[in-house]
Amino acid sequence: MSRKENNWWQPGIELFLKLSGWIAVPIIAAIFFGKWLDDKYGTEPKLFLLSVFIAFIISNVGIVYNAIKAMKDLDNLSKNKEDEPDSKQRGTK
Repeated sequence: MSRKENNWWQPGIELFLKLSGWIAVPIIAAIFFGKWLDDKYGTEPKLFLLSVFIAFIISNVGIVYNAIKAMKDLDNLSKNKEDEPDSKQRGTK
């Protein structure tokens, strides 16, 4: 088995981690930043909710962007596999 065949799962894990990061990082940052802003300006919970809402929008944009990119990559990969001649078609064993 080649190294490429051993790592068939790697693109899926990579996509999972990217999308999970787009969910977790902006929301966690917004929670701390919004709480800090509310404590500083005494606007509890207005700035907290605003920062979480903005983080939600950022997360959605990042997820959609990465999902579209992953779908294009998969489409290109499937097109490349269709273009490759099969070993049976070349006459090799």
